[in-house]
Amino acid sequence: MAKVAVLLAPGFEEAEAIITIDILRRMQIEVEMLACAGSRAVVSYHNIPMVADSTLNERKTTLYDAVVLPGGPQGSVNLAASEEVVRFVAAHDEAGKLICPICSAAARVLGGNQLLKGRRYVCSGDLWETVQDGLYVDAPVVEDRNLLSGKGLGHAFDFALTLAARLLKDETAVRDHADHIYYAW
Repeated sequence: MAKVAVLLAPGFEEAEAIITIDILRRMQIEVEMLACAGSRAVVSYHNIPMVADSTLNERKTTLYDAVVLPGGPQGSVNLAASEEVVRFVAAHDEAGKLICPICSAAARVLGGNQLLKGRRYVCSGDLWETVQDGLYVDAPVVEDRNLLSGKGLGHAFDFALTLAARLLKDETAVRDHADHIYYAW
């Protein structure tokens, strides 16, 4: 069974995180929420407190099949500023695991730490203008090798369903589930 880490830093965009977690778990993909803070308690962008499954520090040597990086103006800044997050993402990237930023996380976390490595990506707004090492593509979801990026909250279902299909290596069950929740994917 595929296993996914969702990194939650203070100020994370809760809807991007929850939609992704929900879709993956519905598809029987194991998801572990990792707090990128001193405790498992993390407060989201809109001041919603959440309790993660573990802290990143407790799982820093664990390899997952995918790492999801939700956006959020402050959340992505906090992820980008964490050396522990950068090391964790870099280790997964080097191992060929899926790296999955959504919204501002692609530009701030990956672009801000030279982790795009020339790959195509999408991010929110005009943050792409500050990125030097990737190729911005204006699309809801962009895939380039092991990088799967989503534009933002409005495309969170597309992002999560695409990720589920890649992890399951089959779109049939994912398409069936998209129909089940009345989402045209």
